[in-house]
Amino acid sequence: MNNSRRNISSGAKWEDIIGYSRAVKIGNVIEISGTTASDENGVVGEGSHYEQTKFILQKVAKVLAEAGASFKDVVRTRMFVADISKWEEVGKAHGEVFKDIKPATTMVEAKLIGAEYLVEIEVTAIV
Repeated sequence: MNNSRRNISSGAKWEDIIGYSRAVKIGNVIEISGTTASDENGVVGEGSHYEQTKFILQKVAKVLAEAGASFKDVVRTRMFVADISKWEEVGKAHGEVFKDIKPATTMVEAKLIGAEYLVEIEVTAIV
């Protein structure tokens, strides 16, 4: 088994400041850091748990592809939601991607890094 480590960067300034990678692949395991609905222009889907979740999963898909994987390789997701009463909106977007894959999943209410962020998702994949 190849246990070489590959750090995947998004290029965000926070990676060096905080000391993290967008994703890390060791052997056949890929861990993707908590991902929020933001791009170079700021927050995407502001005010909508559903739209933020959809955008986050699009970002995750790109990282998975860069690491040589796809959604079908995802074995675990962790969803952090600013307002757990909106769980159905988050769940709907998650289900649109994972309804047939069915990874192990956790959804918890959490205070995120900024009030504009409603959802943050971590992903584990095995290829």
